[in-house]
Amino acid sequence: MTEIRGTTVPLRLLAVHAHPDDESSKGSATYAHYRKAGVEVLVVSCTGGEQGSILNEHLEARAHAERDIAGLRILEMARAQEAMGVDHVWLGYSDSGLPEEGESVAVNSFATIPLEISTEPLVRIVRRFKPHVLLTYDENGGYPHPDHIRTHEVSVAAYEAAADPARYPHAGPAWQVSKLYYDRIMNTTRMRAIYEAIKVETPDSPVLAQMDEMFERWGERADPSTTHVNVADSFPARDDALRAHASQVDPTGFFFLHSHELQAKVWPTEDFQLIDSKVETTLPETDLFAGVTE
Repeated sequence: MTEIRGTTVPLRLLAVHAHPDDESSKGSATYAHYRKAGVEVLVVSCTGGEQGSILNEHLEARAHAERDIAGLRILEMARAQEAMGVDHVWLGYSDSGLPEEGESVAVNSFATIPLEISTEPLVRIVRRFKPHVLLTYDENGGYPHPDHIRTHEVSVAAYEAAADPARYPHAGPAWQVSKLYYDRIMNTTRMRAIYEAIKVETPDSPVLAQMDEMFERWGERADPSTTHVNVADSFPARDDALRAHASQVDPTGFFFLHSHELQAKVWPTEDFQLIDSKVETTLPETDLFAGVTE
């Protein structure tokens, strides 16, 4: 419990993601960290990941995945939710898939639904949950998957509409979210710092080649992060959440090829960009709720 504008209420964080597993690779340590501090955290999955492929060649539940990937991903999300200690809801839309160039997305999938329609269920969630902070992706979706881009669009639209009593008047009393952030966890500054540390400590690590390829794809990106939250205490919960999505995450893969100790020493934070704030704050920040509390 924290003093907010003179009233003792729980702080609340809403994180909006495209598919089950996105929440675990993009902020799970932050969510687990804030849950330990007593913050209420709600994760929204906009789609069920029905178009996902099996990305883990070591998957034990392969037969289940091949028969019913959507059903398996529901179970995986429940395990990830437990690992982070958060609440979770499905927005209810169908995965759009990642079409090849020139192909269209799946019919009636999330990316094809008019924005005015797909925004309303998220407005209902915002007005019911009453978050002080909303986290989502930037206008490129973090990477240009149709569902990630639509998640950005829906999140920003809901952030604005939820505060306007004239918009979606049947979706509950208006609520003004105090702060809007974009995920910047996979920023080049962080990744290069970890890369250099791995070169020194374990120069034969296979992750170095993977990171070289990643840097080549990314090119020279600016790092727009404004807010750096120390979440080293929750790296184990992040890894448990990632492993929960066994169909999507290889337990011997990229996320697990450097130690918690190295990460905690070199880059103990997860990083975000403040996009809009209705409260006064000073940049850079070390807390997503900076300015919300009095």
